[in-house]
Parts: sequence; structure tokens; C-alpha cells
Amino acid sequence: QVQLVESGGGLVQTGDSLRLSCAASGRTTFSSYSMSWFRQAPGKGREFVSCISGGGGATYYVDSVKGRFTISRDNDKNTVFLQLNSLTPEDTAVYYCAARRTWGTLATMASQNDYTYWGQGTQVTVSS
Repeated sequence: QVQLVESGGGLVQTGDSLRLSCAASGRTTFSSYSMSWFRQAPGKGREFVSCISGGGGATYYVDSVKGRFTISRDNDKNTVFLQLNSLTPEDTAVYYCAARRTWGTLATMASQNDYTYWGQGTQVTVSS
């Protein structure tokens, strides 16, 4: 069993930055999990944002955040990060981290299927 806890969200202005963290706990080897970030904006479905392989050597991003968001992980601290730069109101959402055992294509990783564990989410609100 793995527990995921996100933190770092908040209310910011357009152009500001935030760093989200997702800390994993439980009887597991964190590096054996691929980690992803999803987000859900008000009135919309949950969408894929970014993912990182277990060793941290491979990443994917949705086109809308490329060049602005950066995913990273520290396996010694069982934590995955999402650096959010140049934020816009369109980035307003609840951000969730999720863990899965396997790695695949972007389409595979963007699917919410096969994610074993999810966090409770952290709210990011960007004002104009």
C-alpha cells in the first residue's frame, strides 16, 4: 500500500510560479513506480499533465504545459515534484499525483487506467 500526499498549491497571479510536491509513504520501493500529475479544472474532467519514469530518465508533458512545467523526482526522499512556471488562469485546477508500476507511451501514461494509487489533490488557483 502506498499513500500519496500532495502539497504546494495556492493562490497566485498570472505569470507566477509554484512548486508542487507529492510525498509517498508506505511499504514500497518508490523508484519502482512511474509517477504522474493530473489536473481537474472546475466543471471539466481530469486530464494528464506530466509523468516521469521510476529512475527519472524519461518524462512526458501535455502540449499545453511544455516549456512551462517541469517534473522531477527524488527517490531518496520518495517525492515527486512539479515546477509550474508562467502560470495562467487556464492552469487553475486541482492537481493530483498518481503512481503506477509500468511505463509506456505518452498515450498509455496519459490514460487514467492502471494507476494504482492517487493522492487527494492540491488546489492551484491563478488569478488574472
